[in-house]
Amino acid sequence: MIKPLLHIIKLFSPRREKFYGFIQEILGEKPGDIGIYRLAFIHKSAMIKGNDKRFINNERLEFLGDAMLGAIVADELYKLFPGKNEGFLTKTRSRIVNRSLLNNIALKMELGNWVKAQSKIDIAQTSILGDALEALIGAIYVDKGYKACERFVVQRIIQQYVDLKSVAKKDTNYKSLLIEWGQKYKQNVHFITEEQHISGSVAATFIAKAALDGEAIGEGEGFSKKEAQQNAAKNALKELRRRDIK
Repeated sequence: MIKPLLHIIKLFSPRREKFYGFIQEILGEKPGDIGIYRLAFIHKSAMIKGNDKRFINNERLEFLGDAMLGAIVADELYKLFPGKNEGFLTKTRSRIVNRSLLNNIALKMELGNWVKAQSKIDIAQTSILGDALEALIGAIYVDKGYKACERFVVQRIIQQYVDLKSVAKKDTNYKSLLIEWGQKYKQNVHFITEEQHISGSVAATFIAKAALDGEAIGEGEGFSKKEAQQNAAKNALKELRRRDIK
């Protein structure tokens, strides 16, 4: 009798009730299987074991949510831009489903209040929040089906946090733009990136050079390899414009 009683107490603890209310508010209706939503917020670093003693995490739901998000965003863009070609639609979708934007949206939605991860990890500095958002989308699909999933993505993500027309006009993926330029004009694009340590600082910085057919034409610095390469590509594109190469 004691074990079932403890289970009931745990089931209706204040935090669990708040989580249930949070999911209900997001859905606009009562969730069917609250367990699938709890799973959506378990990062693999939490090292939580299920009833079968195996570790459980949100990676499968993240995989599913990523696919659903991409499909729904693609559908919205297809309807919004009837005259645009496949290349434009693909680029615009990639800017919406990129990890940085998803992390930011998840942060604003306060998903971090429910994520279970290894305590030493600062989730705001990782992709854990964006992963959890995709896993949540996957959980909604599993629990409620496509229509509810579509409604969540459109109403709670796109309409509240993403201006599709504004995103479509802005292309800040300088690395991709430079690579595309190289492909168009049959020039090999590659990046040389080096890590450097500043004296007296524990943080490392990176310096990248963007080269066309072996000629370095742009240099950039950043706190990650990706940031440094983006800055290098940006400066390389400026140099190409300066040379008036079209």
